[in-house]
Amino acid sequence: MSTASIQLVKKINPASNLLILADKETQFARAGLNAEQLKFIKKAIKNKQKPITLNEAGKFLFVVFNEDSDKGYKTNEQWRKDACSVVALCNQNKLEELSLLNLTGKKKVTAYVAEGILLGNYQFLKYKTGEKNGVNSLKTIFINEGEADIEKLKSAEIVAEATLIARDLVNEPLSYLTAEQLSKEIQKLGKEAGFSVEVFNKAKIQSLKMGGLLGVNLGSPNPPTFNILEWKPRGAKNKNPYVLVGKGVVYDTGGLSLKPTPGSMDAMKCDMAGAAAVACSIYAIAKAKLPLHVIGLIPATENRPGGNAYVPGDVLKMHDGSTVEVLNTDAEGRLILADALSYAKSYKPELVIDLATLTGAAARAIGPEGIVYMSTAKEKVNNDLEESGNRVYERLVEFPLWEEYDNYIKSDIADVKNIGGVNAGAITAGMFLKKFTDYPWIHLDIAAPAFLDKPDAYRPKNGSGVGVRLLFDFFKNKTN
Repeated sequence: MSTASIQLVKKINPASNLLILADKETQFARAGLNAEQLKFIKKAIKNKQKPITLNEAGKFLFVVFNEDSDKGYKTNEQWRKDACSVVALCNQNKLEELSLLNLTGKKKVTAYVAEGILLGNYQFLKYKTGEKNGVNSLKTIFINEGEADIEKLKSAEIVAEATLIARDLVNEPLSYLTAEQLSKEIQKLGKEAGFSVEVFNKAKIQSLKMGGLLGVNLGSPNPPTFNILEWKPRGAKNKNPYVLVGKGVVYDTGGLSLKPTPGSMDAMKCDMAGAAAVACSIYAIAKAKLPLHVIGLIPATENRPGGNAYVPGDVLKMHDGSTVEVLNTDAEGRLILADALSYAKSYKPELVIDLATLTGAAARAIGPEGIVYMSTAKEKVNNDLEESGNRVYERLVEFPLWEEYDNYIKSDIADVKNIGGVNAGAITAGMFLKKFTDYPWIHLDIAAPAFLDKPDAYRPKNGSGVGVRLLFDFFKNKTN
């Protein structure tokens, strides 16, 4: 993880590199600019140049102008994206420091820009050697405390840090991040942020009869883990806990239903992005000390075709006692999630949200521009989550859970089969998971946005950390 730090100051140093934020041309009169600079900026605005850049003897002046910038979440996202563009210019010109001058009069804008800078300055360089020249130069962002909503700014810092940790986890190869190592990483996060972590080993998982997790693990030389994360502060506002469930397939070959390598298996270290999102969401919640009782459940394993690997046609007995006919070993995520969703019943949860890189069908349906979701929760809960998705620009599209889809996953020899036909693949995966719930539940299929094949503004190529900002915003708004 590599990004800049934020320092609050009472006054911006006029000699520093400066980023001016404005949404009306009249505001530039307060920036202390000379006539030539003002003329240049106004011409650039007319030509719709963004960001506007002036280099005066090595001192840089950047201007981001978003006219009438109070038009809701799309404008807030534009501030983030524009800030990311400035980050690229800073690193290109080897700048180490940048000061923000917010002329808009809207203190929240500073938080959106800071978030865009922190997220946009990310790098994963752990395995790079001899390429120090490629390290981002930008290290410090100075912000006038009088121009910022301090609470929003602190939240932006916390959630950006958590998102970058999630990216790191997703970007780690299996050669490092086995299920056991993922558990160690989660324990480190718990120690740092103050939430508890309990890790079940294979023997404990066997005693709990988690046949889905054990079945998927059969072909792997490395054992599975089941992780329980808990943040339970004094005075928590919710009587029953919120439970987050994250798919932790640290690598997915497809098992004996082997994936092709190009464009598929080569990116499958990302199949634990749901686990990363859950761990890092709870990390952010705990760091922000949100007064909510939140539990995370993360089943973790590899899906490999070796040894005594499970095969198409096998029948697995799940944690809840039901049976599943396996017709495709590449539909493994739903098997390990099913055990976790069943285990969640013991908490009598107020709401359960699972996150998983679950189906190519969801990715093909809406692409990386959004998250497919299905829900048995109340409409208000769904609306609240959708609003959070808009605010952080991790937008949600609801798919139905019509009872007719049950017919797609009926088995001839078991209670249910783990895959439907060629149609409605994302939905039939959701219908499968639904069978293991008896509480209000939301399923988030993050298959498309979790791992990108090219940068998208402040979302880098490879691990994006999707889901962390969404969940943090959702839960933070439950404390208001």
